Amino acid sequence: MIKDNLRYTKDHEWIDVQGDIGTIGITDFAQGELGDVVYVELPAVGAVLKATQPFGTIEAVKAVSELYAPMSGTVTEVNTRLGDEASLINQDCYGAGWMVKIRLANPSEASALLSAKEYTELVEQH
Repeated sequence: MIKDNLRYTKDHEWIDVQGDIGTIGITDFAQGELGDVVYVELPAVGAVLKATQPFGTIEAVKAVSELYAPMSGTVTEVNTRLGDEASLINQDCYGAGWMVKIRLANPSEASALLSAKEYTELVEQH
């Protein structure tokens, strides 16, 4: 499941840009590869994220992986439900399993991300 309205990274994060706010999570492909997510470590509100740089970690039964920011910005909201319910990432990665919202520092960075079509091609190569 790849949503047309999102932008994607080669590291399997997605971002939904609405005005100057971006909502970030991991893709359905990523959660499927990880298996059952048991823990996620996310930055605090006010943290500054830099595009392509790690901003947290996700721990699953199979592996621990770093999370990479698709775009630069300041964290405005963190999905605190994931602290007790990390499995939301497996159940609804594009909805209830979102991770952080950021105020975008440079909206033009979106042009460097993959479209749904480009991301589909990347996933099909795996």
